[in-house]
Amino acid sequence: MSECCRPLDAPELTDAEASSTAALFKALGDPARVKLVNLLARADGAACVCELTGPLGLSQPTVSHHLKKLTAAGLLSREQRGVWAYYALVPQALDTLADLLRSD
Repeated sequence: MSECCRPLDAPELTDAEASSTAALFKALGDPARVKLVNLLARADGAACVCELTGPLGLSQPTVSHHLKKLTAAGLLSREQRGVWAYYALVPQALDTLADLLRSD
């Protein structure tokens, strides 16, 4: 996760902070990506792409595309195991998202 994101109620956001925060929201701006975060938040560890296609009802290339976007935003980690990629929610990802919205 980016360390430059500050809560939205901060006195002022720099251009870099605003861009970083927007990138997180953009990554979550698709229902399939929100569902992926939900699935991985409830998983007992990393999940293979092949385990995520069924619950989403999407093809493997489409799921991989969404996972790539979430990983690039810093929300997921990726581990290659043979021919399959396994994804897990970055432990502090949900806390960071909650902190963005939390008001002091």
